[in-house]
Amino acid sequence: MKTLWLTSLIQSDEKVKNLIAQLRTYGLEVRGHFWEDEISKMAWAKPREELIKPEILLWLILTSNESLKSPSIRYGLSLLALTVQAVRGLSFPILLLTEGEQPSAETLPTPLKGCDFLSLTDPGMAAKLVIMVNTPVKEILPEYRLDSYGSPHIGQWIEVGPYNQSWPGAMFGVSGAEITFHAVGPKGRLPTTSSLHYPLKGMKLDLGGKEYIAWAAQNEMDENTSYFVKIEGYPESILFGPYATEESAEVFVLQLK
Repeated sequence: MKTLWLTSLIQSDEKVKNLIAQLRTYGLEVRGHFWEDEISKMAWAKPREELIKPEILLWLILTSNESLKSPSIRYGLSLLALTVQAVRGLSFPILLLTEGEQPSAETLPTPLKGCDFLSLTDPGMAAKLVIMVNTPVKEILPEYRLDSYGSPHIGQWIEVGPYNQSWPGAMFGVSGAEITFHAVGPKGRLPTTSSLHYPLKGMKLDLGGKEYIAWAAQNEMDENTSYFVKIEGYPESILFGPYATEESAEVFVLQLK
């Protein structure tokens, strides 16, 4: 059987059980959990280890349009999507299964903009899911590496670095939150020690009418080296990119709420 992961924002045992039973009749194994809207405890990170398992072929999010209007839910889903995509790739399929009116993709935070949509009441819903999990995905090559980490013990961190190239350092900024620590180290794990070259803190940047507070370091980075920042609060958006001395610089911007 093909396996998918179900995240239910709708807190209804009956609806989830009925959905699982329906999908099983189509040969789909369902694992999953109910969403915990507790970003202060970084509950968004709990299902990560299950979601990144190679046998999981699709992430199915059962939701309502109203749930997706919640800033805390949008933020938690964004960070979980970032860390799942860091391991499974940008082409890993995420599908929003909606009860009622479907949201517009343009209103979603950046990590969810590429999601597919299905209605819970669509009579062909289960058959369409079968087609999705059996259709090979086309690889999407990223322009950068981006991952997130979170637990009550280590706090909230984001990792960024170049993909198949090098950077002469890195810069990272947040809007609506605060960076409290930064480090450079091998990709894929938080560094235990770090030596920063010409670190910078508290740079103010204005982009699209939003103010970002950015930190930076001039350590040269390749595909195996990353820049890590610890964040207090829940930024509405983030920007990052290679360190640049010119006034104009290439940056990537992601909306997280």
